Amino acid sequence: MEDHILRIIILGIISWTTAFHLLRKLLPKRSFEFCNRLVSTAHAASAVVLASLSVENWACPVSPLASKSSPSQMQALAVSLSYLIYDLICCQFDKRVSIDNTIHHLVSIVGMAAGLVYRKCGSELIAALCVTEISTDISFAAIFSFARMVFGPYITWVTVTADNPLIIKAMALGLQLVSAYWFYKIARMMSYKLTKRAASKNLVCADKLS
Repeated sequence: MEDHILRIIILGIISWTTAFHLLRKLLPKRSFEFCNRLVSTAHAASAVVLASLSVENWACPVSPLASKSSPSQMQALAVSLSYLIYDLICCQFDKRVSIDNTIHHLVSIVGMAAGLVYRKCGSELIAALCVTEISTDISFAAIFSFARMVFGPYITWVTVTADNPLIIKAMALGLQLVSAYWFYKIARMMSYKLTKRAASKNLVCADKLS
C-alpha cells in the first residue's frame, strides 16, 4: 500500500475517533450510540461525495472493470476504510456488541484493504461504497432494499466476472451475503410491525363494537 494512502487511513482513524470524543463531551446527555450515529452520518455524507467525485464515467459508473484505481478512487476508499476501522473498534466498547455488525465491518475492511493493496477494481469498490452509504438514509428500509438487493447483485456480478483478484471476488460475494441477511432481518421487522399494527386496529374495532 502506498505511503500517502496509509497516512490518509491513519489520519482518518484519528479524526473519526477525535470527532466521536468531542461529541461525547459536547453532548453528555446523549448516548454512546447516538454520538457514534452522528459520526456515521458524517462519514456517509463525505463518502458519497468523495465516491461521486471519483466516478470516471457517469454513463456507466461501474467502469472500467478490473482496471487500475485512480488516485481519487484510492483516496475515497482510504477515507472510508479509516472510518470502518474506527467504527469496528468503537462498537466493541458499546453496551451491546453486534456479531452481525462486526462481520459486516470485517468483510468491508478486508475488501477495501485488498483493493488498496492491489490498486485495482476501484470502479467496482466505489460503486459498492455508494450503494452501501446511500442506504444509511432516513428511508432506510426502502433505500436499503432497493440499493443492496437490486444494484448490489449487479455490482457483485460484474466484480466476480471481471479479471479481479480472488480475494476481491470473495469479499464482493461476502458483502452481498451480508446485505441479503440484513434484508431478511428488515423484512421480518417490517412484517412484525405490520402484523402488530393490524392486531392493534382489530382490538380498537372490537372495543368499539362492544
